Amino acid sequence: MTSPDSVSLSGMTASEAREFHKLFIYGFIGFTIIAIIAHLLVWNWRPWVPNADGTYATLLDGVQTASTALAPFLG
Repeated sequence: MTSPDSVSLSGMTASEAREFHKLFIYGFIGFTIIAIIAHLLVWNWRPWVPNADGTYATLLDGVQTASTALAPFLG
């Protein structure tokens, strides 16, 4: 049986490999949580599933609404 401090092909000891794995898993979980939050925020801003009438919300709708609201001020 090999000692726990023997070096593997990666150049890390067993304890270093466990520590690296732990940090990698924490980073992956953190990235996944941030990605889920980002997807939820985008879904809240602009849903990507059609409404009941079959239309999608588009950026053009917001531009048209803003332009009609600003039209009286522009003259």
